[in-house]
Parts: sequence; structure tokens; C-alpha cells
Amino acid sequence: MIGIIILNISILISNITVNEIEKFDDKLPDIKTELLAPAKNMKAVKAAAKYSDAIYFGIKNFNMRERADNFELKDLMKVVNYCHDRNVKAVIASNILVYDHELDNLKMLLESAVACEVDSVIVHDLAALQMAKELGLPFHISTQCNVSNSISAKFYEDLGAERIIMARECSLEKIKKIKSNLTKAMIESFVHGAMCTAISGRCYFSAVICGDSANRGKCIQPCRRSWRVIDTENNEFIYDGVRFMNSRDLCMVHHIPEMIEAGIDCLKIEGRMRSPHYVDVVSGVYRDAIESYYDGTYSKKKASKWIKELRKVYNRGFTTGFYFKRPTESEHQHVSPTNLSHYRMIKMGKIKEYDPETKLATVLLTNGKVYKGLEIFITSSTTETYFKQEVFWALFDGKKVKETPKASPRKPIEIKLTMIDEVIPGEDKIYVFTNKTYKNRYLLKKKKDKIKKSDYYRL
Repeated sequence: MIGIIILNISILISNITVNEIEKFDDKLPDIKTELLAPAKNMKAVKAAAKYSDAIYFGIKNFNMRERADNFELKDLMKVVNYCHDRNVKAVIASNILVYDHELDNLKMLLESAVACEVDSVIVHDLAALQMAKELGLPFHISTQCNVSNSISAKFYEDLGAERIIMARECSLEKIKKIKSNLTKAMIESFVHGAMCTAISGRCYFSAVICGDSANRGKCIQPCRRSWRVIDTENNEFIYDGVRFMNSRDLCMVHHIPEMIEAGIDCLKIEGRMRSPHYVDVVSGVYRDAIESYYDGTYSKKKASKWIKELRKVYNRGFTTGFYFKRPTESEHQHVSPTNLSHYRMIKMGKIKEYDPETKLATVLLTNGKVYKGLEIFITSSTTETYFKQEVFWALFDGKKVKETPKASPRKPIEIKLTMIDEVIPGEDKIYVFTNKTYKNRYLLKKKKDKIKKSDYYRL
């Protein structure tokens, strides 16, 4: 009898356990590796929100990209609400060294972050860390802290860090080992963007030669320049290439599986100085790459396609950085200190009128023609508008057409297009992203790429 009772109780407990597991199965947390995208302004936020799990941005005076547009403190609630309405996390970068006279303003910033329900803050200075901790604001340890080993990572974890952003000098093997020694803190690593020649958070080059410190967010990037090296006895150092400190950009789209399998919880795109279109393209590529890994469709063929897209936007050529080996001279970009891509945004015309009910916009076309299948971008330097759309048809002379006549500054034409989002007449303009110059696009000529493929990337 007792045995039967025990058996029945065991069955009941077993059923409850199974039922409870099934009940909560749908509530299990999403364990996919996150994608973190940068934003310098509201247009970049809009571009990033379509693809990223989180967006990081700076408030003026307290972040590592002081030369970016950045946001005013009064903009904070708007940015956070825009992100949260789309289930995207909002992360503030407050990762500079802080001085005594700035502590009150720093505290005001972090208190505002809490009030606006910012998800986390990236910190470098221990003062920012301590304040965030006291306010109950989750904090992430900046790559500027140069965390390169398990003991350092555990130290910050014990201080309460939610996430640790690895030093760029770490290999995937090192990151895997560091992650295995952590119990709570997550790991974040850069997956794409500009690389600094100096050790993370240890560069004083800009501060020494011009007084603008990289550790205060004001780097003038002297490492991108051409240099002659002459010693005290007037002997000149002879080397191949004049930009011996100019690093290529990091690009790990070929190695997403390795990064995820190393235990990295979040892949970070560098680029808070980059355009909304850059953020749009790069975020879209890496979202596709991450999803492809998890659905089992990731392939070299796909990666090659992604590389072609990444080469179109701003880049200095590509490298895998320190992830697999110590970089050599071949990882430097000797050809150009800036952009190797010949693709540019070319203005086609401007919005004259807009009817919010019909969503029809009257466009004054001044360059080239609009046709079915053309991807156009609607944005402006004076508004927060940014979106892209495909053209399906246009209204010209009151008729629907698949292709408009060719327009020029001397012979502009008026057309009407359906917009997928709100536009501001008189301010917003229409652009196309192309490797043809304004003149060549009008003449239907293509600008040839004079840069060798070997100058683009070492992957």
C-alpha cells in the first residue's frame, strides 16, 4: 500500500514537473548572441533599430567620441523611448576619464539615465562605475579598461559589472578562457569597425602632439597620417609605405561561428562617427550573419556576399585583428588613411510637397531618372528623417510610369512617389547610393575601381 502511494506521488510530481517545464518553456530567455550597433544621432538610431538588439550612443562631454554629433541630455528620453518601443536596448557610453570638477555633471547624467530607464552604461573611470553601482544602473566595462585576462575580468565581475567589453588585443582563445572563469558577467567583443594601433585605453599620441587626448574622446587620429621617422643622428628609417601605423578596419563576418562558439554574448559594431547609412548596411549584414548561424544556413558563399556589401560602405580595408594571430605589417593600410570605397550618396532631388493621407510626395528631380527597382534614400542634414525604400512606380505628367525621363539641374522634372514614412517638404532630399559620380551617373558611366583587391582586406 505504501509502495503504491509513493509510486502515485512520484507520478504526480513527475507530471507536475513535465507540465511546469512545458508551461515555462516559452518563457526561456533568448540565448542568442546580441548585436550592438552604434549611433551618433537620431538618424543612426533609426537605421540601427531595424537590425540590432541594442544601440549605444553618447551624451555630449562624457564619451569616447566627442567629435561625433552626440545627443543632448534633453534628447535622452526620446532616444530611449524610440529604442524600447522597438524592443531594442538603449546603452549610454560614458567611458572617458573624469576629473573632479566634472563629477556633479556625471552624476546628473547617470541619474537622468536611471530616470529615463536606460538599460546600461559603458564605463571606464572608476568614479562612473561607483556612481552607476550606487544608482542601481547596470554597467559595462569599456574596452578602454583593457581587460585582457581572467583575473581582471573576475575583478570587475565581483564589482558588479553586468558585462565586460574585451580589449581588442585578445585572441578568441583568450576570450574563451576568460569567459569560462566568469559566473555572472557577460562578454562583449568588437566584430567590425575601426581599429586603434595603440593598446586599448593606453594611447597618448594625440594628447602629446596636439593636446587632444584620446582617453577624453578627442583623438585626432595621428596614426592615420603619413610619417617620416628620423632618429637623433638624422638617420631616416626606410620602410614600405608611408602610413606604417594606419590599421585596416576589423571585419569578422567570415568568422561569426568562431566568435559565437567562443562564448561571446554580444558582438559590437564600432562606428559612432559613421553615417546612418553605414550603420544601416553594417548592422543589416551582421544581423543576417548571426541569424544564418542560428538557423544553420551560414556559409562561405554567404560570407563572400556580405563582404561585397561591406566593401561598399566606408572602410580602410579589412583585417581580423588579434583574434587569430598577432597582426603584422600586412594588416596596415598603406594606400589611404580614409575610405577605400568608391560608393557615395548622390543627391537626385528634393521633396517639394507631401500629403500624409495619400503618402504621396512631390519630388523635384534634378539628377538622373527614377525607375522600378531603384533603391532610394530619403534623408537630410537638417532633419531626423532617414529611411530607404524601393521604387515600384512614379507619377509623371499624371500617369503611372515604371521609368521617368532623365532629369538634370538645367532640365529638372517634377514627379510623385509614394513614401513609406513621413517626410518634411523643403528639407528632405532623395539620394541614391552608387559608385558613379554625379556627372558619371548622369552620363551613365561607371567609375572604375583603381584599388587592388589585396588593398581591401586580409582575411
